[in-house]
Amino acid sequence: MDITDEVVSEAAAQAARDVWVVLSRLRRRLAALDGAGDLSPAQASVLARLDKHGPASASELAVAEQVRPQSMAKIVIALEEAGLVARHPDPADGRRQVVTLTGLGGERRLGDLRARQAWLARAMQERGTPEQLRAVITAMELLDEVAHT
Repeated sequence: MDITDEVVSEAAAQAARDVWVVLSRLRRRLAALDGAGDLSPAQASVLARLDKHGPASASELAVAEQVRPQSMAKIVIALEEAGLVARHPDPADGRRQVVTLTGLGGERRLGDLRARQAWLARAMQERGTPEQLRAVITAMELLDEVAHT
């Protein structure tokens, strides 16, 4: 089995390995789509984080994205120059700046998300049967439950 020290069934161990491999491949495939246009994966990730979690300082973004503060500063500057984010003084600490998603940044993020979801829906419809699609829905319910434990 070799998953953990805990006893798990062979089916659960195989499912865990398969989910890990497939999600990794799928993440790379979705990241490679043209939906992000001229954005780097790091820039697209920052837009996604700001969209999901709201405003943050560049240092908070660096920690969350696991990059050096200097790298995040360059990412934020590029996004700001493209009009996708804006920096404002932090109301709680005027020495800090908070990065926020602009209207254009939100539109760009939403368009990118919709393009990737549309690609995935078309690809699954072309390759899967209705029964397989229902099985995916059921599997996603289980994975979502696992993610919230």
